[in-house]
Amino acid sequence: MSFGTSRPTRPLILDDIRGARKMLSGVARMTAMEGSRYLTGLVGSPVHLKCENLQRTGSFKLRGAYVRIAGLSPEERAAGVVAASAGNHAQGVALASTLLGVRSTVFMPVGAPLPKVAATRDYGADVRLRGQVVDETLAAAQEYAHDTGAVFIHPFDHPDIIAGQGTVGLEILEQCPEVRTVVVGVGGGGLIAGLALAVKAVRPDVRVVGVQAEGAAAYPPSLAAGRPLVVGEPQTMADGIKVGRPGDVPFQLVQELVDEVRTVTEDELSSALLLCLERAKLVVEPAGASPVAALLSDPGAFRGPVVAVLSGGNVDPVLMQRILRHGMAAGGRYLSLRLRLTDRPGALATLLQALSAADANVLDISHVRTDPRLGVTEADVELHLETKGPAHCAQVAAALREAGYTILG
Repeated sequence: MSFGTSRPTRPLILDDIRGARKMLSGVARMTAMEGSRYLTGLVGSPVHLKCENLQRTGSFKLRGAYVRIAGLSPEERAAGVVAASAGNHAQGVALASTLLGVRSTVFMPVGAPLPKVAATRDYGADVRLRGQVVDETLAAAQEYAHDTGAVFIHPFDHPDIIAGQGTVGLEILEQCPEVRTVVVGVGGGGLIAGLALAVKAVRPDVRVVGVQAEGAAAYPPSLAAGRPLVVGEPQTMADGIKVGRPGDVPFQLVQELVDEVRTVTEDELSSALLLCLERAKLVVEPAGASPVAALLSDPGAFRGPVVAVLSGGNVDPVLMQRILRHGMAAGGRYLSLRLRLTDRPGALATLLQALSAADANVLDISHVRTDPRLGVTEADVELHLETKGPAHCAQVAAALREAGYTILG
């Protein structure tokens, strides 16, 4: 099954996805399905996590990339392939090409996280850093394809890609045959289009819900308009679903088969990532945590059993550190305060005693004495505290006010 480099001559069908699954045998893993006790209690019915973050290369992208490249003609394979990506698609194309003996060139943004660049090289690709944003990187890859004859491997807008990603849906039906709702993150739409086709063909009663980051939500307005629309510059920490326009091929399937596309905030994404790490012991990138964010934001909206697809786990450690702190703040477990106190010996020690009595853990402290806005006998203290939740944050602030401190911000 292959549509080569041309537009599809017929609609995708379930047999295409079944054929892709045979092709992926021994290449892509059937990833684990893990129950979540916390989310089950929140939703009120069983919730399972489909762990594509544990797939080879750390995301579902290997599935589609392998099917697409395996379907190329001998002449196309000889010319090599080229892709543009900030991370997951890059690694999927690199490994798929190496497994199939095809030369791959991958263009990545200049600011791409170093671990993702290193991993893409390790999987066998010739990595070239071009452009500050993905659009510039994409243009460089397309120019390379034009100049060299290499086949451009689109991350989501091709039937072979969609068929490969749809194998996730077949696995869900086998691993959780009683499923009633599947929730999946959406960028360009390749994963949800293939998944929805596989699931609805076998179980049309199953509800398929897509999730986009609020700052990169191209599907809701596009579905309302009946055609793919370009949104303004996408803004989200979830780079795996940071896409400004739906793909033409997946859009038709999403329009026909997907029951709903929801949006989640950055706070909800970071809280979901933190929950996956703490409760499920799974490292998940923000895009992969988006289905969990949707469950957290509106647990009563999902009929169970629910399967939430954790689509990827490739997160830069530096970004992870920032997101975890953001998630702690969003969950009321991280409190930042600025206080003004009299600059006298022992004043800081007295403040720390008050915080200890309130059972707040000091993560960071900054003591400023030289700001021109301060009086001669004044000092400002900026505190970053670990707390136990929103109620404890309020208790800490109240205890400080009761002790005579003025909270400035």
